[in-house]
Amino acid sequence: MSSTERKGDARERLLARLLDAFDEALPSPEVSLREIAARAETSHALLRYHFGSLSGVLAAMLTAQRSRDNEVLFEAARQGTFDDFVAAIWRTYTRPEQLSRVRGFFHVVGLAAYSPQDFREFIDSLDDLTKMLASLAEREGLDAEEALTMATVTIAAIRGLLLQEVLTPGAHSEDAVALILRMSKKRSVGRTRPGP
Repeated sequence: MSSTERKGDARERLLARLLDAFDEALPSPEVSLREIAARAETSHALLRYHFGSLSGVLAAMLTAQRSRDNEVLFEAARQGTFDDFVAAIWRTYTRPEQLSRVRGFFHVVGLAAYSPQDFREFIDSLDDLTKMLASLAEREGLDAEEALTMATVTIAAIRGLLLQEVLTPGAHSEDAVALILRMSKKRSVGRTRPGP
């Protein structure tokens, strides 16, 4: 086994330890690496070695947590519709226990906007839900290009609504999600009508 493989395995074991220590939550960006290390019963030097910084720890944890969420969501999507999947995404990320992760998501997105090269793994994971939604839209009769556009706009709207929920809780986002679904239906119905 090469040293790179050993380092990768050690990083994965450390990440698993962090995920166990924080369960569904994400540490606040206001805590120190030492505090995170203490909770995970490891050393801050190991965290710095494998993740580079507190931001690196947050991005790695968030990427892993979102990957686990997506596995569950993708399983549900196999049996459901585009609308079912949108509703499932919304329910998943608006549960009260998800608040620290949703806040953490926007924190890491902000950091990645300034320094994308430092957050490549996180950035690369952001299209997973879009791809699944596009696949569902195609299954429901849209061509590939329109399906991808509809999925991209839907995910962007959901993320915008989640940000609104973080900043101004209870801002009637449920009504906005219903509107997104109505708009997607009108668009797909308009698309399937025969031409003049």
